Amino acid sequence: MELQQMRYVVAVAETGSFTRAAERCFVVQSALSHQVAALERELGVRLFARTSRRVEITAAGEAFLVSARAALDAAERAGVDAAAAAGLVRGTLRLGIIPTVTAFDVPTALRRFRSVHPQVTVSLRVDASDALMAALRAGEADVAVLGLPDEVPPSGVAHRELVRERLVAAVGSGHPLAGRSRIDLAVLADEQFADFPSGSPGRAQSDRAFAAAGLQREVAFEAPSSDLLLGLVREGLAVAMLPEPLVAGADGVTALQVTRGPARVQHLAWSDLNPSPAALAFLDLVDVSSASS
Repeated sequence: MELQQMRYVVAVAETGSFTRAAERCFVVQSALSHQVAALERELGVRLFARTSRRVEITAAGEAFLVSARAALDAAERAGVDAAAAAGLVRGTLRLGIIPTVTAFDVPTALRRFRSVHPQVTVSLRVDASDALMAALRAGEADVAVLGLPDEVPPSGVAHRELVRERLVAAVGSGHPLAGRSRIDLAVLADEQFADFPSGSPGRAQSDRAFAAAGLQREVAFEAPSSDLLLGLVREGLAVAMLPEPLVAGADGVTALQVTRGPARVQHLAWSDLNPSPAALAFLDLVDVSSASS
């Protein structure tokens, strides 16, 4: 059994096609099919059920796939660790970020990172904080930037605080409140809101602030993207609670400071269970950037 055969099986399973798997692996289809068939003969089981039109993984194939992926990951990590011992960082950095990250400029940080470690491939994932924490715990991400309500620390992951901030009220330029610089949270209670989906950490920041003030509000629009929320605000359909740097650069939108407004903390989080050299290198870079800012 060879690692290349495992790569072929994984490729066929993920693409659902011997043709597309061969294209992904940069080999001719006949060579890939031959190697998969040879592996099936060695194992004594069929990994795929196939006809001229369809390819489906078998139960034996599903079982094999789990260990094959683990073996391929281990082989890649062995090479990465050997290179790191020689002072060379390579491999993949799986970086997760929230849609509203403001603690540092992500593209700038990645440019600096790649200039020092050009052999590292970066995989970016934009998601909610709870999903990113789950990915870190499951070993599906290396490092993540989270945004959580004040006094709600990350769970089950290593982390350090990046920045604390209060959210501002984003209103359209034509809104009656647009001429004011600061308002109390109670003034917003009768407004229609656009916010992140219910149950998400991004939504919880505002929900907690209104609950603490004994206020109720109506969320008329839910969206997973700050750009969509700002678009709704710009059109006069709702107001939103967002980090000030995101609101300040938006056309047709005004930022208002809010007394008793929502607070959030951005964290840098990672799994401390055998972090990869690429992850450690990125953590060091953010440390240096934070210290110099």
